[in-house]
Amino acid sequence: MRMRRMRNLQPRMEACQALRITEPQARKGAWRSLKPDCGALWVELGCGKGKFTAETAAANPDVLLVAVERCREAMVVAMEKARDLGLTNVFFIDMDVAAMEDVFAPEEIDRLFINFPDPWPRKKNAKRRLVHRAFLNKYCRVVRPGGELHFKTDNAPLFAYAQEEFALCGLEVKNLTDDLHKDGVVGIMTGYEEKFHSLGTPIHRCEVVCRPFLLPQQEKKTRREAGEDEGV
Repeated sequence: MRMRRMRNLQPRMEACQALRITEPQARKGAWRSLKPDCGALWVELGCGKGKFTAETAAANPDVLLVAVERCREAMVVAMEKARDLGLTNVFFIDMDVAAMEDVFAPEEIDRLFINFPDPWPRKKNAKRRLVHRAFLNKYCRVVRPGGELHFKTDNAPLFAYAQEEFALCGLEVKNLTDDLHKDGVVGIMTGYEEKFHSLGTPIHRCEVVCRPFLLPQQEKKTRREAGEDEGV
């Protein structure tokens, strides 16, 4: 997310320190200690200004929600929303999604949300897409088997690409739709989603059941190490 630099960013961040995790690596494997009575740990990748984040946390008080956002200008707005609502079950991290396995332990997460990520439309940037197989492999290691990835986008080519990646990884897809709000608003919207919907842009959504898997190159390496390749 691109936003103008805030001159008062630091004091606003400091005013929300209770909601910000500054050393997330230290929480690896122990996130639930932030809310010992939580029924599940949900993580949102790229929370933006936090409309979906705050409303989801408010609607699910028994869930611990961790929101990840690289843009601090956006994250501080999201934190202020949560603070003003008096929410105690949501926390924020500013980090790169690529570092997920440094922050979350294997099978620690119950549900992952990816809402309206950058589509990175140029083919040479495919590996940057948050639904690329390399990212999916990371998610499936930190999300428990049977846990879910909920994905939404307004970008039809990205959605089609995601389905190809899910299939390549052997992941089960359910509740797939190419027009989520066709018959009325469904679920909690993000700020972007409200704008897209008001313009008549179809929203694509699906749920993916996570499970451990090996990418083709990993499987080949495993077979070679086990002496199963031809000529070994």
